[in-house]
Amino acid sequence: MAEEQEKKTFDWLPEGMEALADGEYDAIIMGTGLKECVISGLLSVQGMRVLHMDRNDYYGADCASLNLTNLYKKFNAGNPPDNIGSNRDFNVDLIPKFIMACGNLTKMLLHTKVTRYLEFKSIEGSFVYNGGKVLKVPATPEEALKSPLMGLFEKRRFRNFLLYVDAYDETKPETHKGRDLTVMTMKQLYVDFGLVPATHQFISHAMCLQLDETHMDQPALATVKELQIYCYSLSRYGTSPYIYPVYGLGGLPEGFSRLCAIHGGTFMLNRDVDEIQYNENGEAIGVRSGNEMARAKFVVGDPSYFPKEKVKATGQIVRCICFLNHPIPNCGDQESAQIIIPGPQVGRKNDIFVCSLSNSHQVTSQGVYVAIVSTKMEGSDPDKEVVPGLALLGHIMQRFTTVATTYEPVGDGNSDKSYISSSFDASSHFEGDVDDLLSLYKRITGKDLDMNINADSVEADY
Repeated sequence: MAEEQEKKTFDWLPEGMEALADGEYDAIIMGTGLKECVISGLLSVQGMRVLHMDRNDYYGADCASLNLTNLYKKFNAGNPPDNIGSNRDFNVDLIPKFIMACGNLTKMLLHTKVTRYLEFKSIEGSFVYNGGKVLKVPATPEEALKSPLMGLFEKRRFRNFLLYVDAYDETKPETHKGRDLTVMTMKQLYVDFGLVPATHQFISHAMCLQLDETHMDQPALATVKELQIYCYSLSRYGTSPYIYPVYGLGGLPEGFSRLCAIHGGTFMLNRDVDEIQYNENGEAIGVRSGNEMARAKFVVGDPSYFPKEKVKATGQIVRCICFLNHPIPNCGDQESAQIIIPGPQVGRKNDIFVCSLSNSHQVTSQGVYVAIVSTKMEGSDPDKEVVPGLALLGHIMQRFTTVATTYEPVGDGNSDKSYISSSFDASSHFEGDVDDLLSLYKRITGKDLDMNINADSVEADY
């Protein structure tokens, strides 16, 4: 037994230092956010030796799900009131996001079989703020004909547009109908179908999930593909295109961590990284924590673990977590919903996102709803930024506000063996963040992650 507990020694260990865990690894990963946990799971499945560390004593990092006590503690809000429910009934996401039912994150969950550790339920409604009203997003030709978002003739044009997008196949020129979407811009495609600017706006923001207007002058193909995924996801589950894990998003990083551990990964929570160590060529070769060190071929982590010169700030995001004693008004008494407020509707450049959850997803106690409003900061007053979103919620029992600076890596990581994820964006879905995750995987491994799996094959009760 004494021999088993004896620390390993290595030639590279300075005098007075000890080996951290097993000492030598293929990869050291810092932070147990979703992106980092997905990477550690995927690398360990490929046979790599992985050491995964986190300064916190819980999984999830910035995207953790907290119980009532920890939530109030994090925001220095004192003790939770007795009438709000039991501590164990709450799993409140610090960064709330929904999962596109047939999107890339679902494919990753299926690809790694992490779905076996989680239970999902669909989100009941998807809405858009238009002309001062909250309206259901139509995404089928039949729904389009009933929608108050458009006049009669516009409905027919919208229906024709959806039928074209549904039939479009990049590999089958006969479905292109003479349009080259690698050249034609999104604005030109809308105009070609006779759609008015108000319709462009709700399709782009509420269905294609674009965050601003820059896509309008870019080739339409990427945006059309996003619309196809949205419509496909919606037709798969009916009520909305989104699903969400029962008990909160915290289950996602835990699921991938479990995958990593099953394949031999080593996890150390409540262990901060005091220093990332580099060789004379500027390449990361390991980490130091206290008087312990570990070596690796490369390091991966979220921006908070790296020196300031390795990352750059990209803006700030304000998020308001609100407890309600009622569903969000004007959404048909839905237990869960997403509302997208296109920026131009409220005189902003960036969209405002509202999402709500309740006891049906096991994230609050019975009768309590959690609504989160988020957006990218455009001014200096966080409260002012989220006013249009808060105005839709009705009476708010309790509100917690955070402002987070977002970061992205300066380099791709190949020259310094430091692979850094970008901060989560302001949206209430994972589509942009999954793009960053796929980019991170390719930078580390040099190859694309195989995403050919059919997202229909998930065996679960949605």
